[in-house]
Amino acid sequence: MGKFKMYYESIKERDPALKSIWELFLYPSFIAISYHRLAHRLYKSKWYFIARLISQFSRFITGIEIHPGAVIGKYLFIDHGMGVVIGETAIVGDRVTLFHGVTLGGITTASVKRHPTLEDGVTIGAGTTVLGNISIGKGAIIGASSVVLKGVARFTTVVGNPARVVVKTTNGLSVA
Repeated sequence: MGKFKMYYESIKERDPALKSIWELFLYPSFIAISYHRLAHRLYKSKWYFIARLISQFSRFITGIEIHPGAVIGKYLFIDHGMGVVIGETAIVGDRVTLFHGVTLGGITTASVKRHPTLEDGVTIGAGTTVLGNISIGKGAIIGASSVVLKGVARFTTVVGNPARVVVKTTNGLSVA
């Protein structure tokens, strides 16, 4: 199966509204990630201005801002992406789902890793802010409108401001 078909299947699993492979070309998420892949290659090659120009163009047409320095894994899905911001040193794993209004932001202006790392399979609800050089563990779920300032363990669900654990699972079995 080709990469594009695999991407389509991965999004279809998380978005039942997707009816055909052709619709994917209309998804702001697909458009923003496609532009990001190009901008990121240029950024790594030290073509910073051109990379930022592409990034800003993508932001203008999609409402999704992904800094060209951010590292994005396979099959990221940004559902209703308007207002999503992914900072320069953010690392996003495979099969991550972000809803509209999510911010992966920094809390310092120092030239260090200052944005979150999202491991594989993370889901972040609408309007959530995740700040700082913290890690969100594999399979974690963050509820809508949460503010996350501390790391989240694998397979844990957190909600609120500040985010607090409501469910922790091990191999799919609830332990909270």
